[in-house]
Amino acid sequence: MDNTRPVPADGSLAFSNAGIERRGLRDHVYDSILDMLLRTDPTPGTRLSIDTIARQLGVSPTPVREALVDLERTGLVTREALKGYRVAPPIGAEQLGELFEAREMLEATAARLATAAIDRMLPDLRAAQERHRLAGEAVIESVERGEPDVGLASDYFARDSDFHAVIFDHSGNRYLRDMSAGLGAQLHRLRQSVHRGVTDVREAIDEHNAIIDAFTGVDATAAVDAMTTHIRNVRARALHDQHPTAP
Repeated sequence: MDNTRPVPADGSLAFSNAGIERRGLRDHVYDSILDMLLRTDPTPGTRLSIDTIARQLGVSPTPVREALVDLERTGLVTREALKGYRVAPPIGAEQLGELFEAREMLEATAARLATAAIDRMLPDLRAAQERHRLAGEAVIESVERGEPDVGLASDYFARDSDFHAVIFDHSGNRYLRDMSAGLGAQLHRLRQSVHRGVTDVREAIDEHNAIIDAFTGVDATAAVDAMTTHIRNVRARALHDQHPTAP
């Protein structure tokens, strides 16, 4: 079988959009499975049948298999030889601590580097924080009504991530951005309990505001200190929510 593609007469390279279309489908399948894992709180160890998921989503098994490979990197699913994929157990206290140690290092470094771009960054950061605040208020209102909404909580987490992404984007370091994206995938594991509601909205909003205030000051280290305080507080709250008896 000849898999070669004809070369254009002008000698330029010929490309195919087949891979792009397949990637778009895989991303759609990935988002659908991720949404299911975050919304339904499946029992750890539950088997994830590629064929069943493919049939339910109306796709072939290939994008489902590719999506599960990506989801394995988040820690939300695990793969066992000859047994396939299963829902992973919640993140343990020790691993959660390691996750936040890494996050603190990356976030503090990004904040330090971003101080060189304060004038360009602050409008974007303030806009991201306003979206975060509005999403947080929607979560608070739903909780006060006694009707926690998983969709609102998921949107709140996304807006929280957007706030931090602004700082990474203005850090001027592409490798920090890439590492943050990889770490962000693992943070999905903290959202396995999103169906129970978000418990630290007000604290997170106040801490984000403190970060913005620190960036507007004359002390370049203030932003690093404010970010470090925020990440450590998030860690403490997450540890308490998921492992109340942990030290």
